[in-house]
Amino acid sequence: MKEKYPVIDGAETFFYKGNEVGILLSHGFVGTPQSVQFIGERLAEYGYTVLAPRLPGHGTHFHDLENCTYDDWFAALENGYHYLAKECSTVFVLGQSMGGTLTLKLAHKYPEIRGIVTVNAALSLPAFEYLKDSQVPQFLPEGEPDIKAKGVYEITYDQTPLKAIHQLQALMASTPRLLPDITTPILCVKSSVDHVVPPENTAFIYKKVNSKVKDLITLENSYHVASMDNDKEQIVENVVNFVQQQLAKELIASNS
Repeated sequence: MKEKYPVIDGAETFFYKGNEVGILLSHGFVGTPQSVQFIGERLAEYGYTVLAPRLPGHGTHFHDLENCTYDDWFAALENGYHYLAKECSTVFVLGQSMGGTLTLKLAHKYPEIRGIVTVNAALSLPAFEYLKDSQVPQFLPEGEPDIKAKGVYEITYDQTPLKAIHQLQALMASTPRLLPDITTPILCVKSSVDHVVPPENTAFIYKKVNSKVKDLITLENSYHVASMDNDKEQIVENVVNFVQQQLAKELIASNS
C-alpha cells in the first residue's frame, strides 16, 4: 500500500535505542505514534529500547487510510517486531485500542514474545455497529478524542473512511477466536469509563487468554485514549513492574 500524502509533523515513527530489552508500541485506529509518545519516552528513560511504528494510512491523510487493510497495519507492527528482535534479546509489546487488538494477533503468531500489554484493546465498537453492512457514506466525521484530561491534543483525522471502519470491524471479529491459543504473559489495562470501547472488551480478553501469567488493572481517571490521559504515569509504572517481573522469572529459570 503506497501512501500519497506526507506524514504530519509529530506523527512519525519513533525509536529510542537502549538496552537489550525491547518494547514495541502500537497506536490505535486513526491515531499515530504521538498518542503513545509519553509512554515511549518514559520507558526509554528506564533504559529500554523502544519502537513505535506509524501504521499505514495513519498520520498522513484520510484518503491514504481508505486504501489500507488490517493486514497492512498488522504487517507494519510485525516488521517492527522483527526489527526489535534483531536489536534486542527480549521483546515486549504494548498496544492501545486497535493497537491492543493487533498486539494480541502478534502474540498469537509469535508465542516467543516475552509479554504483552493491552490498553483498552478493541474487540467491539458499538458506535460503528450500524455501519457493518453499509456502503455509504464514504467518509464519516471523526469526533473529539475520548480523553478526560483537559488541554490534550491528539493528532488524528477529522474524517474516517467507511472502508477503514470495515477493516477495523473485520480485525476485531477475527480476534476472539485467537484468544484461547495465547499463552504469552499479559497485562490487561482498561479504563473504568471508556466512551469508545466498552471496558468489558478487556475483561473478556483477560478471561479468554490461556496465559499462566495475567493481570488486570483498571484506570479510574482516564477515558479511551489512556496513553495520553490522567493515568498515563500509572500505565508506565505498571508496565515497568510487569516487564521486570517477567525478566526476573527468566533469570531465575536460566540459573536453576
